[in-house]
Formats: sequence, structure tokens, C-alpha cells
Amino acid sequence: MTNQVLIIGGYGRIGSSVARDLTTYANSEITITGRKQEANIKEILIPGVKYLTLDLANKERVRNTIHSYSKSSENLVIHCAGPFHHRDTNVLKNCIDAGINYVDISDYRGFTRKALEYSEAAKQAGVTAIINTGIFPGISNSLARKSVEQFDEPEEIHLSYVVGGSGGAGVTVMRTTFLGLQNPFEVWKNNKWEFVKPYSDRQVIDFSKPYGKIGVYWFDMPECLTLPTSFPVQTVTTKFGSFPDFYNHLTWTTAHLFPVTWLKNSGVIEFLSQVSYKMTQVTDKYSGTGVAIQAKVIGKKSGKKADFCSSIIHKDTATVTGIGAGGIAEFILSGKLHKPGVWSVENSLSTELFEQVMQSRGFVKICGEDSVVYKL
Repeated sequence: MTNQVLIIGGYGRIGSSVARDLTTYANSEITITGRKQEANIKEILIPGVKYLTLDLANKERVRNTIHSYSKSSENLVIHCAGPFHHRDTNVLKNCIDAGINYVDISDYRGFTRKALEYSEAAKQAGVTAIINTGIFPGISNSLARKSVEQFDEPEEIHLSYVVGGSGGAGVTVMRTTFLGLQNPFEVWKNNKWEFVKPYSDRQVIDFSKPYGKIGVYWFDMPECLTLPTSFPVQTVTTKFGSFPDFYNHLTWTTAHLFPVTWLKNSGVIEFLSQVSYKMTQVTDKYSGTGVAIQAKVIGKKSGKKADFCSSIIHKDTATVTGIGAGGIAEFILSGKLHKPGVWSVENSLSTELFEQVMQSRGFVKICGEDSVVYKL
């Protein structure tokens, strides 16, 4: 029997990218959902994929839809309906109740923390639930794991991300960025938790071409929460930047000079998101919509201090997000990844499996003495 995959939020740029990846690499029957009628989504029609109108606000219909996939334990639900700042764990809970494996592309610490609370319930139900998949978080976690594994005693993990313009991910990524500016957040520094202000402490990182040297800033990511508990390190930093660099200065101004009441007003967030998206529709033409990530780890190997950096670069952020989630979904569907419970990527996907994803998707692996780069 062919596996069935339900992609919730599949009409969006990221969800449709996941669907396209799976149509190529998994032999499954795929249905994608969204709030729009099929007649209004002709721009994302994917051969062989079914479409279903589904609003997450209608919890009874969501429950019934998910439970209709419970006829086989080999089926899978992929949750792509962000921003996850506004999502509860209802989809995950329904999957556990129905005994269906689960993947999501969540990128918000609050959602991550709530999802992890269901780990024992998922384990008892025999459900493999992998959260925070995609590019960052997701592939970034695997890059961190790759770097950590080079050391006898890893001490510090430094994650740096840069995205060109909109990243090809639509207005949702703008909403996520501005929502991330609302509150100080906790980070693991020198073996203790402390609060930092979002978009602070600019650091210039030399990324691969075409980005070069770009400023990155503290940004609240789920890796802040999961990596310190996954690996015995003293410090974890997660810093984000945009290309071209002037977007960073605009975002810094918003984070530091706008009144807090503005940043917590949903109308202001939506206005800023729409204006920013329209700006990137112009600048994307020369900045591109790609992404680069560096996962640098500092530690001790054979008693000596050293560092190692694992990186990835791709020309389209939405596409590589689809690869990150699609690769994990592929392994769950094929039975290569079976680990009941709720897990972050670095605790569920081995480096061997991660590299299988990279190789099968056509990435070139370039190895140096103290680095590795995955390029496509």
C-alpha cells in the first residue's frame, strides 16, 4: 500500500516546496491543504498532488481529517502552517492520538517547548515526531551536530545565518522576523542562561559568495533551546542577518527605536511585513533569495584547542527548506528513521542520514582541514 502524506499549510511557499521535494524522492500519495479553494491556487499546482481546503481554526475538521489517515501507521502529517508564534500543538496532539507520524517546520521557541512536552505521549503511542525541520532550524541543527562530532570536548556552538531578500518564502518570513523582535530571550552563555535583546550585538561574518561579509545579530531560534540540552557545551549563539546589509540596519532600527507597544501590535507587525515584502520584491532581482549558514564549533581535540565549521549555501531559501523537511519525511516514510517520541533534528537525524539527503539532492561536499561546505 502506498503511504499517504498530509501537508498542512501546503499552499504556501514552504509547504509547496516540501511537497515538490517529496514528489521526487518519496513514493507517496500527497495531499496539501490550505484555506483557499483549489480554484484560487493554480500558481502552485503540482502534478500528482491532491488538494484539500482546511482551516486550522476548525478544530473538529482538523481532527477528523488527521484521523482519516490513521488507517496505516506508515502515513505521515507534515505541519507547515506558520507563523508558529500563533500555533498551538493541536495538530501534533491529534497525530499522537491517531498514531500517525509527524514532522513540522516550526521555528519558534515557545512552540518547540510545548511540543517537547508531548514526547512521552508520542513514545507510548509509537509515534515518531520530528520538530523544527527545514533550513534554520533544521539543516542548521545537522550542521551543528556535524561540527560537534569533530571534537572530544565541544565547548561553544556559533550558528550564523544570512538570507538574501525575501528568501523566496513569501510574506510569512517577514511576519516571523518582526514577531521575533518583540521580547528579550534566553540564551546559553558561559554555562548559564541569560537574556539578550533581539537584533543586538552585531558581528560581521564572512559568508561564501555571493554574500561576503555580512552583519549578523542575536535572533531567537529554537536552536537556542535545544542545542544546549543536546550537547555538553558552554555557549550557544544564534545570529541572523539579511542581504543586502541595509535591511539589517532597518531591522535594528525597528528593534531598538520603535516603542515596545508598536512591536506588540498585530496591525503594526502586519504593516511592517507587507511593506518589507514589497521592498524585497524589488531587491530580490539583484540580491537573490538564497541562504548561507555557518555552524562553527570551538572545542578540544586530542587535548588541543581547535575549531571546525560546517556550512551550507543554496540559491533559494524556500527550496532548501523543502529539502530539509522533505529529507526527514522521506526517511520516516521509508522506515529508515523510526524513533518514537518528540525530537529536535540533532537528536533524531544522524550525520550519516543527513549526508545521504545532501548527496541525493545534488549537493557537492567540499572538505577542508577544519571545515566542510555543502553547495548546490
